[in-house]
Amino acid sequence: MSLLNVQHVKKIYKTRFQGSQVEALKDIHFTVEKGEYVAIMGESGSGKSTLLNILAMLDKPTEGRVFLNDVDTATIKNKAASSFRREKLGFVFQDFNLLDTLSVKDNILLPLVLSRRPISEMMRKLVETCNDLGINSLQEKFPYEISGGQKQRVAVARSIITEPEILLADEPTGALDSKSSAALLDVFDHINNQGQTILMVTHSTAAASRAKRVLFIKDGILYNQIFRGDKTERQMFQEISATLTLMASGVESHV
Repeated sequence: MSLLNVQHVKKIYKTRFQGSQVEALKDIHFTVEKGEYVAIMGESGSGKSTLLNILAMLDKPTEGRVFLNDVDTATIKNKAASSFRREKLGFVFQDFNLLDTLSVKDNILLPLVLSRRPISEMMRKLVETCNDLGINSLQEKFPYEISGGQKQRVAVARSIITEPEILLADEPTGALDSKSSAALLDVFDHINNQGQTILMVTHSTAAASRAKRVLFIKDGILYNQIFRGDKTERQMFQEISATLTLMASGVESHV
């Protein structure tokens, strides 16, 4: 059984202009196995962000279904949906989404506080997570006192402290310089090697080259996918670049 099962998802938005419609996703279907590290790529307007919002339960498909661990996410309503999202999904965003009024420690603990976990459990997980990501020395600082790379590492800590089924990352290196980006991707490699499932939307070929599989979306459909297998990071980079060139030149889908 796949951890994530996306079944023929379609999304249509109505616009204000004479009742016209925009078909953001036409027919997306794929699965993600537990422990996978998958990147999603595509041009602006290809439907990547729409897909991620649906997977994050922030939007609903017009047609199709999304199953997480065999649970149809569309059937989870209101308060239960918030709890499910907090417990089962981890999120890392381009702009970090940390609260400047809370210390690093309290930012990381926030999901556990909202879930009303016992203090002993929260402290144990805080120590484990901060040690694992090398951010113990940052705990008493505030987000405005640390660098962008450190902020993103804190955001990752906050996202995985609940031990989510899957980590959803939206352009996680978008606001980082090359050195900080590489350090963050090292963190992703590390937590994936420990068993964390990752699904990352990215424009960065370098970031996607770290994944075990890359899905390409064009005009609302799955265009192609690349499996790492025994390829090196450099070989992945070259193959991803070649696929993006084909997409841009109008070559038909390979899937």
